[in-house]
Amino acid sequence: MATRGGEMAGLMFEAEDWEAIRLTLVVAARAVGFALPLAVLTAGVLARTRFAGRTVLNTLVHLPLVLPPVVTGWLLLIVFGVRGPLGAWLNDWFGMRLVFTTNGASLACAVMTFPVMVRAIRLSLEAVDPGLEAAALGLGAGWFDRMVNITLPLASPGILVGGIVGYATCLGEFGAVITFAASIPGETRTLPLAIYAALQAPGGEGRAAALALVSLALALAGLLLSEWLGRGLNRVLGR
Repeated sequence: MATRGGEMAGLMFEAEDWEAIRLTLVVAARAVGFALPLAVLTAGVLARTRFAGRTVLNTLVHLPLVLPPVVTGWLLLIVFGVRGPLGAWLNDWFGMRLVFTTNGASLACAVMTFPVMVRAIRLSLEAVDPGLEAAALGLGAGWFDRMVNITLPLASPGILVGGIVGYATCLGEFGAVITFAASIPGETRTLPLAIYAALQAPGGEGRAAALALVSLALALAGLLLSEWLGRGLNRVLGR
């Protein structure tokens, strides 16, 4: 009985565990809020334009998918560190420091999930019937009108799914976050980092297991939601 009681107590969350869960949701929301508009723009450029550097841009966009996350975090540290070219500029002119902060964790998640969002949105844009846009052009609709009234509504399933899957991806990001933002309780220690910290502590297996179950539940919820909403929007659009 004493052993079972100890195991049950080990499964109870501590205050810093709840803070890690809350921080994970906040960091993921900030990351998607920042990266999704850029992902729509980038996907539109890759799907609808042809230019000399298109292959290079496509390669750079998808680079975080093949690089080790720790390497991505290290590159962010070089560029956005307090002595990096962009980090020093942001710090000197705006007093904004990204390294070892919550915003830095969001930036690391945004970079890691950006290719996922771009890919989903690009596929959705490429599936839009160009004949509809051509018909609108023939009726005198400008580029902005066609984009707002035809292209983006028809591509909305991919945009929505890209945002949701990107959010779910952020929930599990570890390597880039711990390298660029470290693991500071209440500041940058998200759920994956809290699981790692629990595993490093003596007798922390119970806490790690409970946090892992939360992480699994959030990931499954995100994937199921993206599937459900994607199918619903496709039905609405008659696909």
